[in-house]
Amino acid sequence: MAALNTTPIAEREPLPWLRPRFAELVRLADAGRLPHALLISGPRGVGKHSLVDALAARTLCAAPGTAACGECHACRMLAAGYHPDLMRVELEEGKRQIRIDAIREVNQVVAQTAQQGGYRVIVIAPAEALNVAAANALLKSLEEPGARTLFVLLSDIPSRLLPTIRSRCQHWSLGPPSADDCLPWLAERFGDEGEARFWLQVAGGLPLEALRLADPESRALRQQLVETFEALVRGGEPVAEAARLDRQSIDAILWYGIAWLEDLIRLGLSGESEGLRNPDLLPLYRQAVKNARVRDWFRLLDYAREERRLLAAGGNPNPQLVLEAWLVRWSALLRS
Repeated sequence: MAALNTTPIAEREPLPWLRPRFAELVRLADAGRLPHALLISGPRGVGKHSLVDALAARTLCAAPGTAACGECHACRMLAAGYHPDLMRVELEEGKRQIRIDAIREVNQVVAQTAQQGGYRVIVIAPAEALNVAAANALLKSLEEPGARTLFVLLSDIPSRLLPTIRSRCQHWSLGPPSADDCLPWLAERFGDEGEARFWLQVAGGLPLEALRLADPESRALRQQLVETFEALVRGGEPVAEAARLDRQSIDAILWYGIAWLEDLIRLGLSGESEGLRNPDLLPLYRQAVKNARVRDWFRLLDYAREERRLLAAGGNPNPQLVLEAWLVRWSALLRS
């Protein structure tokens, strides 16, 4: 069964770049027009959870203003990590699906009266992890949620949700914020605006992803992959290079590969370095562009995206073979 998360909600407002969207939700709630089911989607690293936490806290607050008051009994329970009318269903560690048992528990909660006499809030994340049986079991509650019940489904890839689930939710899509909206917040955490700007660019404009990519472990993987790229450009043996990357996350490796291929294609088509996500790799890109045609990079990009999709769905049981095949294809293009 999925994990029922009891992480404390300490922040009453979302991240700075999401505050306008939060204000829209507040206006709907105050006008009595907040739907019973929200689907909040956006790429990993945009801050969806902060928006949902702020909304859940305000919805359960006994004396809400523009945000949760932070002082009432409900707010104190949330800060302590438990509120009887908040249920969060998440993936268990190492699992790829949310199964029907967790949704049956949700349905039991929805059938009862809220213990604090106010709203019940059910958060499901990532919603695309619902297997078919779980999604079908959820439909009845989405269709007949009962009074003062709010479902919030979070999704990185909403297209993977059943259409019947999507159609029963009001969809709010979050995109990468402008640099002006998030760079001050990010620079404060990095302690340096130049470094914050660099990692935000590497992360494709996603602030929380920038923080994750800049942590020591992720930096070390990126540097190792850059060295692998350099070795392949010099004619290194791809299977041997794959062995050096053993035990590294194949999903992260493919993520970097996709970002670098997108840069290569942009450079190959325009000849301009403006807009590259990884400007520090420009010398390697230029060498790679000389050695293969743009259409071949497109084919490799399609391959990487499909392998990443299959891995996410549990479709390939041997990540090391995927890594070897991936580097063999890279190497073939770099030598062509």
